Amino acid sequence: MLRAIAFAVVATMIAFPVAGSDLLLVANKSGHTVDLIDLAGGRSMATLPTGHAPHEIAVSTDGELAVVANYGDREKPGSTLTLIDVAKRKVLKTITLGRHTRPHGVMFVDAKRVAVTTEGSRHLLVVNVRSGKIEKEIATDQDVSHMVALTAGRAFVANIGSGSMTAIDLQRGRKLADVATGGGAEGIAVRPGGKEVWVTNRAADTVSIVDPQTLEIVASIAVAGFPIRVAFTPDGRNAIVSSARSGEVVLIDAGRREEVRRRKLDFSRAPDAARRLFGDQFGASPVPIGLVVSRDGKRAWVAATQSDVVAVIDTTTLDVVDLVRAGREPDGMALAVR
Repeated sequence: MLRAIAFAVVATMIAFPVAGSDLLLVANKSGHTVDLIDLAGGRSMATLPTGHAPHEIAVSTDGELAVVANYGDREKPGSTLTLIDVAKRKVLKTITLGRHTRPHGVMFVDAKRVAVTTEGSRHLLVVNVRSGKIEKEIATDQDVSHMVALTAGRAFVANIGSGSMTAIDLQRGRKLADVATGGGAEGIAVRPGGKEVWVTNRAADTVSIVDPQTLEIVASIAVAGFPIRVAFTPDGRNAIVSSARSGEVVLIDAGRREEVRRRKLDFSRAPDAARRLFGDQFGASPVPIGLVVSRDGKRAWVAATQSDVVAVIDTTTLDVVDLVRAGREPDGMALAVR
């Protein structure tokens, strides 16, 4: 049934009303573009060029600016950020990061600054996107510093190669500690309320829960299938995890710290899927990665990178209720409130 739905939206996207006409920004890795999708009308308002192989996106709290991390690929590592005016739907500038290659995880610190990881140089940078200048360069000294999360003046970086989370004091611009969370620590998010940091350890098939102040691991949850991203409902009651190998989304009760249910995403792979980042590593899996939860917590968007679709799921049942088509190999996403 889901394959039939996917074919039905090749030419046009299905409309799905969302309060406030939010925009969903989707980074298309193989397309080297970002789509700005009007969720009320269900169509792309603009497809904007980025640097080579964009992976992640951050949107300012006022919804005015978006920053795209141009990661690149094995043959052509990226070293730039793309700054976008969301309302005008245009690229404002390209910010060069110099020796800091493979920028990936990115989040706004304030209205004009972002924190961005750079895998190539093993750093977390604080970049003023208005001036285009790097204001702080903080070494993680960990391998494959990938995603970043922020809370209470601290940044937390998930390091895939080192299987760790690095805690950083943003105000002082210094590293605090490394916490060994598990093999393949990749996804990271702060639970609403700021008292827990969740890290998805893809190789270990676990999620680690870390106290952001003491930096102690307070719990570990088994999540099979290569857990790669985690996102919370706004009330903090539930977490959604994307499992890339099994091609599933997983619902976790955050209070009880236990898996509630999981749902397989049954989408056909794109014709060139074998030539992409994950290739045939996960067989027929559509490789769900990017995750965004709606402001009311009722829906989540999941980027199926090997199938060129974004699934809209009900966060309670995990049923696929809609599909959105962006560009080739959708991955990182962010919401812009209008």
